[in-house]
Amino acid sequence: MPHALSKSRIMAARQCARRAWLEHNRPALAGGEPGSQRRIEQGHELNTIVRRLYPAARLIAPGMATAEALLETESCLRADRVEGVLEGAFSAHGVLVRTDLVQPDGNGLRLTEIKASTRVKPHHVIDTAIQHWVMREVGWTVSASCVAHIDKRFLYQGHGEFDGLLRHVDVSEQVAELLVQVPQWIADAGRALALEQEPTIAVGSQCTDPRACPFLDHCRGAEPDYPVRRLPGGGRIVQELLADGIDDMRDVPPDRLHRPLQKRVVEATRQGLTICDPVLGEMLRALPHPRYFLDFESIQFAVPRWPGTRPFEDIPFQWSCHIEDADGQVTQREFLDQSGELPIRRCAEALLAACGDVGPILTYSHFEHSVIGRLAARLPDLKVDLHGLRERLFDLLPLVRQHYYHPDMRGSFSIKAVLPTLAPDLDYTALDRVQDGIGAQIAYEKLLDPSIDPDTRASIAADLLAYCRLDTLAMVRMVRFFSSPTSDHTVGRT
Repeated sequence: MPHALSKSRIMAARQCARRAWLEHNRPALAGGEPGSQRRIEQGHELNTIVRRLYPAARLIAPGMATAEALLETESCLRADRVEGVLEGAFSAHGVLVRTDLVQPDGNGLRLTEIKASTRVKPHHVIDTAIQHWVMREVGWTVSASCVAHIDKRFLYQGHGEFDGLLRHVDVSEQVAELLVQVPQWIADAGRALALEQEPTIAVGSQCTDPRACPFLDHCRGAEPDYPVRRLPGGGRIVQELLADGIDDMRDVPPDRLHRPLQKRVVEATRQGLTICDPVLGEMLRALPHPRYFLDFESIQFAVPRWPGTRPFEDIPFQWSCHIEDADGQVTQREFLDQSGELPIRRCAEALLAACGDVGPILTYSHFEHSVIGRLAARLPDLKVDLHGLRERLFDLLPLVRQHYYHPDMRGSFSIKAVLPTLAPDLDYTALDRVQDGIGAQIAYEKLLDPSIDPDTRASIAADLLAYCRLDTLAMVRMVRFFSSPTSDHTVGRT
């Protein structure tokens, strides 16, 4: 075989030969998938916890040279009274794998693949099958194959005690059925990597299954200004249009579309029209004052950070609220927890103090409704007041989706797509380090690090506040734009 193969290369080739070739030959073309770095860091954090859960298991250092790691793994597993090996190395037929956990059980070796996921997914089983096959080819007897995933029911009690965080699922039967296919996967991957030229494979469903490919933008190449893949709720119709060679919204035949929203988007794009139904302005002008414009930022931890929390529990850590009175005067209140402690109560109490007793609370998604509901469930003494806030919520997104469209939105109704069409002076890209929700989560994790210096902490906090503040200011400007009589038009040239 011309190239030594890793498990990740084989998995990449199973998804797409082009991806495997690019990973091997043109890695610099990979794009940064939003959140990918944070998922990697969560995986590292879980690995740290696993080492604490199995203190007697021998760790084969990830940075150890391959030959040394192979020898060290075999030596440990052949030693008397060994309780397990973490990050063990095995190699057969040019394939190298590193296993999360291997434990002798009297009948052979029990293989466990550990995932920062809340359930076993099909590609986890495939991943485990490749490892099992390599171990078997080396000469080891694999008595059981398991996937350990995070149990969302686990409640962290504190003191660094994480017994029960992982749920072990035996996948031996599924793995046994896949073992016969592993040699073909290896051969396919080897052929893909041996190609002199990048394989020509069209963009398709494989680009996001089982995970988003980092080379997707490269493979798409130069797209039209209004790509048909951005049709809202596209699904099958987008795949059918692309298969027919139609990649531009402006070229979509009207009779191919059946959903009213898709028809409206395509018609507006083809004719270069802005659609703004007068009903939208009428509804917004009818809203009483004071008006509150609310946006939350929240974070999930695979490994719970605070006692009393569960894996992947959504924890709000920040909000911004712009307040407009009947005279059009606007003030702003905000909350950002920097204590390092569980922020739920402080977040809720500050919110109740800011939002008063009357007046609509405008949002731009259902997310705030869910957050306030979870806060109420968490804080029984504030439940009535928080439910009162939730009853005042007024979601702008469904109204905008139903009554407004500008071609420059390119099929998206996110606030970041809508805002430039009505308030171009407000620009998320002009913000420094935090320009989206994922960026806010990454910044907040840095803010929780007690080792950062005061200047860095102040800078991160300022970036977070500026981002969340822009979200609620964007809603203020949006409502003012749609409420203006000059915006009441069914169509208008862009």
